[in-house]
Amino acid sequence: MVEIPKIKLNNGQEIPQVGFGLWKVTENTADVVYEAIKQGYRLFDGAFDYGNEKGAGEGVKRAIADGLVKREDLVIVSKLWNTFHEKERVEPIVRQQLEWWGIDYFDVFYIHFPVALQYVDPKDSYPSGWTNLEGKVVESKATIQETWQALENLVDIGLVKSIGISNFQGALIIDLLRYARIRPAILQVEIHPYLVQTALIKYAKSEGITVTAYSSFGPQSFIELDWDKAKDTPTLFQHPVVTAIAEKHGKTTGQVLLRWATQQGLAVIPKSTEINRMVENLESVTFDLTEEDIKAITGLNKDIRFNNPPDYLGTLYIFA
Repeated sequence: MVEIPKIKLNNGQEIPQVGFGLWKVTENTADVVYEAIKQGYRLFDGAFDYGNEKGAGEGVKRAIADGLVKREDLVIVSKLWNTFHEKERVEPIVRQQLEWWGIDYFDVFYIHFPVALQYVDPKDSYPSGWTNLEGKVVESKATIQETWQALENLVDIGLVKSIGISNFQGALIIDLLRYARIRPAILQVEIHPYLVQTALIKYAKSEGITVTAYSSFGPQSFIELDWDKAKDTPTLFQHPVVTAIAEKHGKTTGQVLLRWATQQGLAVIPKSTEINRMVENLESVTFDLTEEDIKAITGLNKDIRFNNPPDYLGTLYIFA
């Protein structure tokens, strides 16, 4: 089993540098999580929005019951969805998410997006998505400060160990740091060779905030959603620059893309439901790219953001 490097967060907590992303793991979730634990994954990145927390929790419970791991061996991550940003809604939904997972605390808990939307009761719509029950995107008046302070309370009462932010850009982070009593431990954002986000990574590191990259394979995750932007963008798996580097090192293109990120000090959360790919992704830390390799891959940057709400909602210009 591959030994995965650990990253120490600004509060002293450690997380594995390679974790398992649960976005779109909607079939046989418990079996997938169980198998991933069996192969060596110890960090699982979930969210209310993924709609699979109960299944993921069943996989964790089974792995613990079978003696594969103890709860303290795992880093369980989840996120606050946009429809729960009011301070009075945060703790109740987090307790519900913990119940789905079958655990007492989250190791890491993020604000999923820096946007507050009108409350939707999970009993009426699960997962809530971006729209209200009338199918409209309606913002609420909850501020990021209000939401962040509610997350700080989760740490105070022991429901969460570390709190973080997802899909935040520089100016919002600067503002949050002005009032944060507990500094964000992690920033999770879309990063791949078509969207390298060098300045954002540099800024986060200067503030002691660990960066986790999602969608490390660029358009791949979004091709499955039949999004035109992804389908019209050349796949990184077959890009000549990436394939040449993979061939040189005797590795797969997927491993090269993950190593490009981890050698920059980033954490990654690839997903695969195939056992051989699960292992392959873990083994991406077993070799080193040269400085020239990293520069060549970084040079592929096109500033293409695939997870951009205006593309699929026609509104919410979060990254404008």
